[in-house]
Amino acid sequence: MQSFSRGWSFLKQAWQMAFKDKDLLKPSIFALAIGMVVSVVGIVPIVGAAFLLGDSLIGRIILFVLGAILIFIQFVITYVFSAMTVYLIYGYLAEGDGRMDKAWAIVRRDFFDILTLAAASTVVNLIRNAAQRNRRGGVAAGIARGATNLLQALWTEASYLVLPAMVIDDLNLKDGMQRILKITKENLLLIGISTVGVRWVTGLIGFALGFGGLLIGFAIGGGATYLAGGELNALSIIAIAVGALVFFTFVMVASVISSYTSTAYHTCLYLWARQMEHAGTGAQVAAPAPLAAVLGN
Repeated sequence: MQSFSRGWSFLKQAWQMAFKDKDLLKPSIFALAIGMVVSVVGIVPIVGAAFLLGDSLIGRIILFVLGAILIFIQFVITYVFSAMTVYLIYGYLAEGDGRMDKAWAIVRRDFFDILTLAAASTVVNLIRNAAQRNRRGGVAAGIARGATNLLQALWTEASYLVLPAMVIDDLNLKDGMQRILKITKENLLLIGISTVGVRWVTGLIGFALGFGGLLIGFAIGGGATYLAGGELNALSIIAIAVGALVFFTFVMVASVISSYTSTAYHTCLYLWARQMEHAGTGAQVAAPAPLAAVLGN
């Protein structure tokens, strides 16, 4: 319960930063908008290939390749704008101002490293998806699914921390992973495991907003259809469209909240571990302000 309370406190601290400097939120909004457009555009050739080639061997190969490309592009979009958020938060904490021009410059500098991180995440995602699709094989298949789920969970957490290492310390994927492993072995990142439950809080908010949006959207669309006697007329169709728009708006808000808050937390966590590492063993180092306010140090 204390972990959840701290997670909620950190969320409030992170959003206080965002309200003071609106630039901090822009990358999360850009990532959501561009990601949606890419998904809509990217699904067209996949549907076309499925329709034209069916369940043939060449069809499955092409669908796999197109799906992998779309997943990779989505990861690139996510990491590019998350990298911007990392640097904006770093600039805000260090200088009191997160500047978009500097964030764009950092993304251009680290673009190749971001591509390698996206490629690694794509591979992990494809391995997990392959294991999830394999429903045959009994116990062995179940163990494989559990192992790949664990792999993805560990990799997701690692990628949240490797990205700040890339952005703040200009490290590539290999050096970033080595740095994260080093400071983890030195117990400088144990705070991320259970002390501050940011993931629980953002997950609960996402569920609440998604469910609330679904209820409101269904009430609008379903209510209009009911009043129309169950028939689809112009009014009921417009109401259904409005209901769907309300639902997706709630989902988008939840996505921005989760993306920004998680990135802010892992950036603060990395900065704290970095400061402790530089200070040496036994030194007392205050956490970055949003995290310090939660932990009371």
